[in-house]
Amino acid sequence: MLPEEQELTRLESELATLEDQVVTAEETLETLKVETAQFQYHYYQTVGRLFAELDRLIAQIARVAAGLELDNAEAQAQAEAAEQQAKKSAEEAGLAEKQPPPPPEITPELKQAFRQAAKLMHPDRATTDAERNRRNAIMAKVNVAYEKGDKAAIEKLIIEFGHDPEAIIGEDVSARLVKTIRRIAQLRRRLDQAQQEIAAQTAHELYELKLTVTEAEAMGGNPLGDLERQLRQQISEKQIELEMIRQQRVSG
Repeated sequence: MLPEEQELTRLESELATLEDQVVTAEETLETLKVETAQFQYHYYQTVGRLFAELDRLIAQIARVAAGLELDNAEAQAQAEAAEQQAKKSAEEAGLAEKQPPPPPEITPELKQAFRQAAKLMHPDRATTDAERNRRNAIMAKVNVAYEKGDKAAIEKLIIEFGHDPEAIIGEDVSARLVKTIRRIAQLRRRLDQAQQEIAAQTAHELYELKLTVTEAEAMGGNPLGDLERQLRQQISEKQIELEMIRQQRVSG
């Protein structure tokens, strides 16, 4: 076996190992995302809505109290802050529509990145149907990034396009070597990105809350049920307080 063939065999073995590692990491990441999303839904359906109701009542109390003290700037500010918190809680609990984000700014730098990508990978520069399809797919990603105003994503796609193993034509040992080296580099980038995202997911406060709740439930506890009872009690108290302040305003 020639030295280059030996090296190809070694690299293909490394490639197979990396492929397994990437699949495992991406499966772990997607599982984390799904399980966290499921917990978030359950959390907001049980206690999130109650937090929103409690904040709504607090905001109403603050606004009615501010109405009794129109010249009190601090009372007016507290009412405004309470209303903003109530709005945020309602959005998080799915009880109100979030305002859509503002459209991205199309900066000269974003335009320049798009032009660079288009010149490099435009489908019209393809010489085969397979290459045209590859370019169409990646240009579609460039278009999405441009619409989002994501210059960094376009720059990343440019780099990936330049190192894409599928750009290598031929099946001789030399071509296979280059293609395998590029594929290994590509997988290492994907593995690193997946590991970073896993670290970010597990560091998120929502994931930590999920772990805490899961551990408590495993020991026979019911933290969300306990919290639900506490919130209902607080809501009842705030409803009474609101009614008393309203009566005070009427009698005043």
